[in-house]
Amino acid sequence: MRVEVAGKTHVGMKRAHNEDGLLLMPDQALFAVCDGMGGHSSGEVASKLALDTLTEFFGLSGRDAEATWPFKMENSRGYDENRLLVGLKLANRVVFERSASDETCRGMGTTAVALHFAGAVAFVGHVGDSRAYRFRGAVLEQLTEDHSLFNAFKKGKNLSQAELDAFPQKNVIMRALGINEKVDVDVARLEPSDGDVYLLCSDGLSGMVPDAQVQEVLARRSNLDTACAQLIDLANANGGVDNITCILARYCAS
Repeated sequence: MRVEVAGKTHVGMKRAHNEDGLLLMPDQALFAVCDGMGGHSSGEVASKLALDTLTEFFGLSGRDAEATWPFKMENSRGYDENRLLVGLKLANRVVFERSASDETCRGMGTTAVALHFAGAVAFVGHVGDSRAYRFRGAVLEQLTEDHSLFNAFKKGKNLSQAELDAFPQKNVIMRALGINEKVDVDVARLEPSDGDVYLLCSDGLSGMVPDAQVQEVLARRSNLDTACAQLIDLANANGGVDNITCILARYCAS
């Protein structure tokens, strides 16, 4: 098994600074996107803290399989799934403690979506509205469900497209790292096929580029760096109202 990967982030066309962050850790087959939130520059602090924590934990646990973890393994999950889950829970704790102890960071948080390959399986963990997609057989499929007020409202109501377009609070997140002392993390187990391309992105991409356009880019562009750049260009061309981050990871079975 090997993974080809590319990732890019861009401030967008409207924001003064970039609160997104990305992690490419090919030696541990770990990839992640975070989208920070908070006043002043604390969104940047939250996303960086979360990604640094993931990097440190996966580095430690990758070097020493007997290393003590900060949270117990859940018996219903295997080692690799627990590893991703614990990494994200630890990131939540680190961001929360910094927010509680530093007045300039009070109330900060970050979304997170992470992909970890473990041999013939993969795991996606996420909190918030940063997304994971899989491109397989020329079809793009969303793998995560947004933890947002808009998504909760959409699921509970039979609304027209016009009503959905007019929804006033699309940016309200119901779950994020660092907001509460404990966090619920959604983790999905995947069975990758040779040639699958996985997309991780912040809502600066998913909110600006329709899935059909993303699918078209991935169908045309086999070079992952080129595809990442084109997706970011499309988001900016469509307004670029937020920071834009994407990672593309291609799974190769041999």
